[in-house]
Amino acid sequence: MMLNGRESMDNEQLWVELVGGIIIARIRGVPNESLLRECQRRVLQLVTDTGTPRALYDALELELPTVDPALVQQRLESEKDPSLQLRRAIVVPHSRGAFLARLAFGEGDYRVFYNDISAAIRWLEA
Repeated sequence: MMLNGRESMDNEQLWVELVGGIIIARIRGVPNESLLRECQRRVLQLVTDTGTPRALYDALELELPTVDPALVQQRLESEKDPSLQLRRAIVVPHSRGAFLARLAFGEGDYRVFYNDISAAIRWLEA
């Protein structure tokens, strides 16, 4: 479904779009495996199609009642083409989200930000 130029999924839980040279991925609510797979697919497709190596994951409205989504993302990261260069900023609302983001993204080129999308964008553009 297209909404204001953005693809949406699962009752508006997922938006992935290119904005000013940065891929923005926004996830809301409780993510399931299919939602995380779709997010990963869209982000990597935009990286491939545009050559844009920077992504901002807005997880401010993400609900993580269990560690399962982080483990799913960890698996998706291991399946990603290692030659694909991608720098990611992950914006989270609290320390639990930060811990799970670090678990999910492992050794990749990323940084976690607490409630500060502006700082995340500045870091991606540096």
